[in-house]
Amino acid sequence: MSDTQTLIENRPPSVAPLFIERVAATPDAEAYRYPVPPSSGQGPDEWRSLSWSQTAERVYAIAAGLVELGVQPEQRVALASSTRVEWILADLGVMCAGAATTTVYPSTNAEESAFILSDSESRVLIAEDAVQLAKARERRAELPNLAHVVVIDAAGVTADDTDPEGWVLSLADLEARGAVYLAANPAVVKERVAAITAGQLATLIYTSGTTGRPKGVRLTHDSWSYMAKATVATGLIGKDDVQYLWLPLAHVFGKMLTSGQIEVGHVTAVDGRVDKIIENLPVVRPTYMAAVPRIFEKVYNGVAAKARAGGPAKYKIFKWAADIARESAKVSQDNFRRTGTASLPLGLAAKHKVADALVYTKLREAFGGRLRAAVSGSASLAPDIGYFFSGAGIHILEGYGLTESSAASFVNPGHAYRTGTVGKPMPGTEVRIADDGEIMLRGPGIMQGYQGLPEKTAEVLEQDGWFHTGDIGELSPDGYLRITDRKKDLIKTSGGKYIAPAEVEGQFKAVCPFVSNILVYGADRNFCTALISLDEESILAWGAEHGLGGKSYAEVVAAERTKALIGGYVQRLNEGLQRWQTIKKFRLLPRDLDIEHGELTPSLKLKRPVVEREYRDLIEEMYAGSREA
Repeated sequence: MSDTQTLIENRPPSVAPLFIERVAATPDAEAYRYPVPPSSGQGPDEWRSLSWSQTAERVYAIAAGLVELGVQPEQRVALASSTRVEWILADLGVMCAGAATTTVYPSTNAEESAFILSDSESRVLIAEDAVQLAKARERRAELPNLAHVVVIDAAGVTADDTDPEGWVLSLADLEARGAVYLAANPAVVKERVAAITAGQLATLIYTSGTTGRPKGVRLTHDSWSYMAKATVATGLIGKDDVQYLWLPLAHVFGKMLTSGQIEVGHVTAVDGRVDKIIENLPVVRPTYMAAVPRIFEKVYNGVAAKARAGGPAKYKIFKWAADIARESAKVSQDNFRRTGTASLPLGLAAKHKVADALVYTKLREAFGGRLRAAVSGSASLAPDIGYFFSGAGIHILEGYGLTESSAASFVNPGHAYRTGTVGKPMPGTEVRIADDGEIMLRGPGIMQGYQGLPEKTAEVLEQDGWFHTGDIGELSPDGYLRITDRKKDLIKTSGGKYIAPAEVEGQFKAVCPFVSNILVYGADRNFCTALISLDEESILAWGAEHGLGGKSYAEVVAAERTKALIGGYVQRLNEGLQRWQTIKKFRLLPRDLDIEHGELTPSLKLKRPVVEREYRDLIEEMYAGSREA
């Protein structure tokens, strides 16, 4: 057995002992950075820090406060908040109290929030602000188990005579009560931590269902202990790293990142405001960060739009540099695979040097100038966009996993990463490909099952521990996995041809710098069509240059010249596809898809059925008059 395997198998039952060990080992080292907006509302944020000992002081106070409120081991404490340092402190406090965290996205509406709180039987809700508190108040009659609501940011919270006495308190109140309780019972937190078992429930994460109610995924303490050890064992993070964490912590991907950090002890800068990412990167100067493909697509589109706005000469240089980046990435990755060195031929190396000075250096500076690697997950990244960033010196390591597998089951190894794949299995995770191409996983990260849904659990989890992911993929001889599509999303045309829409959609995102989202249709039809939404900033900038200045997004996308522009990119896409994959017709959507309308999950995944329902008329219009219509 390898040293790595031994390390993972000899893990503690929970991340809680790892946290206690981390605090003891490096009490004065910086643990977290977080922004504080200026009191005037003008100017840049002030970034403040917490050391590991300061973090522990607050975590133990929260844990003791929860115990004082009567929270028992494995009882659920819900967290409804955006990504901020208090989310992490609260989650660690719940863990150290021996309780289990139920995650709730702050964008979840009152009805679904109430369902999650009720289904999980949560005893306490830690709510970000008055908005989240209002949702609980609105549905309080449906939540008999909810004994308390703890509000992180109490500004704007007003008294409500209908609240039961003591039902609402602030996080500051909880910590103060916890500190008093801890002074009288100094061993209470360590006793709760010592009693945690590997199979004990740690987290309930509700999957964003595209239809019907979301399912609560039960993840044990052992899942996170394994994930902490396995993440570090990949060699992708080290003690000197600075992580920029903006992903939703209600999502399994974000939760996983906090576990690995505790094991290794590096700094994490926390700010969940997506609109602040571009501003924060040069300030935080991270060495690694995790993101979803949409972020890289937006950066790529933004860089292309900026170059285009600089005039024909500047745009020509950008396109040349982008081609050199892609070619360089493909050649260097291929050479590394064959020889172990990522060398370039002299001619290509010379071109790359010029392109680096003109374009790539500025791109790396926009990411803070120190980014060693970016991990991409949640959905597939278009390979051509991956190759572009790779060639520009921003190494995007795609990974793969699900809520049901504690986020990371595969990740690309550092220097040996391969764009277009999700890498190799995490140490300790097994994989096999079923006869129909479905990816199956087994290992410590796999869930216990779905909360209160044994039949649903049995549909995906076999008796011997193998989990059916619902994804289709291929394994290379040396163990790299390529995801081809969701099993249920594969299209079979009326002509009997199978098409993976995600593959076609990814190719279009690489071809068209204006696209925001694209959905390909064609199941049981005799040709494929697409619904396309455009990146508002990019298309409005293009519109201003082409006689559409001052027009709204909807007016610009309705214009014939815009349709002609996108039609040109569709034609370019079709040139690289098999005949049955080609997009015969498309429609531009009158607005971009978003979370607010329920078309994207909070982790920016497309909800195909929702979009299909909303724009069914447009889809049917494209097939009107065809043979099967």
